[in-house]
Amino acid sequence: MSRKLFQIYQAQPSRDGAGVKINRIAGKEMNRVLDPFLMIDEINADSAADYIGGFPEHPHRGFETITYMKAGRMRHRDHMGNEGVIEPGDVQWMTAGRGVLHSEMPEQEEGLMHGFQLWLNLPAKDKLKPAAYRDIRAAEIASYRDDNGSEVRVIAGEVGIDGQRLKGCLPAMPTRPLLLDVSVAAGEEFSLSLGDYERVLVFVYAGGSTELSSKQLAVYGKGDKLSLQAGPQGLGALVLSGEPLREPIAQYGPFVMNQPEEIEQAIRDFQAGTLLSPA
Repeated sequence: MSRKLFQIYQAQPSRDGAGVKINRIAGKEMNRVLDPFLMIDEINADSAADYIGGFPEHPHRGFETITYMKAGRMRHRDHMGNEGVIEPGDVQWMTAGRGVLHSEMPEQEEGLMHGFQLWLNLPAKDKLKPAAYRDIRAAEIASYRDDNGSEVRVIAGEVGIDGQRLKGCLPAMPTRPLLLDVSVAAGEEFSLSLGDYERVLVFVYAGGSTELSSKQLAVYGKGDKLSLQAGPQGLGALVLSGEPLREPIAQYGPFVMNQPEEIEQAIRDFQAGTLLSPA
């Protein structure tokens, strides 16, 4: 049985960091829909004025950030001594846990910058775990391309396609995150077997399908497979899912906890210089 589309949401234009132009899916009303994810941000700008300010040093606590680059180069630095540049096809997976202080700044002064940052929630029991960081290079990401030119890249999770199973390189996590980058050739249909997730989200970043336009997030229900029929311009989309946490969410800017008093503690810890996990 194919998964059926039952809801569509439109990304909203916004700015974050030092004036970076983004398209965003987030907010309290989206928490239940995205669970265990918290936010989807897309940067897609030709003009350096829309991204050059980057994301200067800032704190996080209580969740994970996933940065995925399609075009352009971004430099990461954090308080643990990690530093590196992620390029097209690369992924940066950071677990903020108890606390991390980091920056993400463009490693270019002109040209296209296209990428995503997703926030993935942590279970209550893991929110104060030590911070961690991993770069995943494009060559490490499992992929499959069919004879029509359609392709899937498996950043996290596992997918079945044309009788094959592709698996991401990350270890098992409590939220069982699924994150795919799917490109479907114009007019073609692409079918994916995604396991027993109760819902699957599709964010269209290029072209469109017979059901969706660019910058829309679709929610698909239960089923054996997800089928995407590309429109005349082809389709580029992120496909994501996970094990819903169904826990209370308290958020204040860069801190995501379960209760308001935990947010207050995070603010006090930051002000006192005790937010961070040991370097």
